Amino acid sequence: MPELRIFSLLARIGLTCYAAVHLIVAWLAAQVALGDNERADKAGALQIVAAEGGAWLLWLVAAGTGVLALWQLLEAVTGHRHAAPRRRWARRAVSGVEVVLYGLVSYSAAKTATGASGKAGSVVAGVLTRPWGAAAVIAAGVVVILVAAWLAYRGARKKFLHDLDFGGASATLRRSATRLGQIGWCAVGVTYATVGAMFVLAAVRYDPAKAGGLDPALKTLAVQPYGQALLLALAAGIAVFSVFALLEARYRRL
Repeated sequence: MPELRIFSLLARIGLTCYAAVHLIVAWLAAQVALGDNERADKAGALQIVAAEGGAWLLWLVAAGTGVLALWQLLEAVTGHRHAAPRRRWARRAVSGVEVVLYGLVSYSAAKTATGASGKAGSVVAGVLTRPWGAAAVIAAGVVVILVAAWLAYRGARKKFLHDLDFGGASATLRRSATRLGQIGWCAVGVTYATVGAMFVLAAVRYDPAKAGGLDPALKTLAVQPYGQALLLALAAGIAVFSVFALLEARYRRL
């Protein structure tokens, strides 16, 4: 059906955009590790996309990843019916996490395209003024850390292979995609765990700037002992994930 072909095309474009954004984030993280004061997060990456390609390219990123988010929302609610009951709910939980991952990129791209801006740190500062603020920020940080641990587990145990269809692909490509996915998902897990830890630290120390997202988290990591080497390794891992995401754009089951 033409509608399904259009949906498949948009979804694969979205996955390609998702890969490209992470590749730029990896490059920015490497710049931070080497002492350049770049904004090493998805917002910074999207600003580079805007500078290089203009607003239309940002809208393409927003539309593509938005389609991915809507698709995974449908999968989270009614999908994976072919799986056994126990696995079905686990797969739906995976789709729920991907709704958030894709949705955040889509929202950030659209916000950047319209010229809007905002910082997580300012939001956290407002929350911390409430009597329940510190507990809420700590809870948010713990949730992010738990999701990060699950992402790393998904990579280490090759759970992402359930979503791929390597029909017609060579054995070498399958092995390469598997290794890239393992390394990449674990790196993404460590990245989100760092952000979650910074949220907890911000609440404990009442320092909202610490909870400004990925950029301040990576910059804080960079100034730690051996931080430069750790950040370069993390940048390499995110770059590996972007390469895996490009392969996923081709072989993802849709």
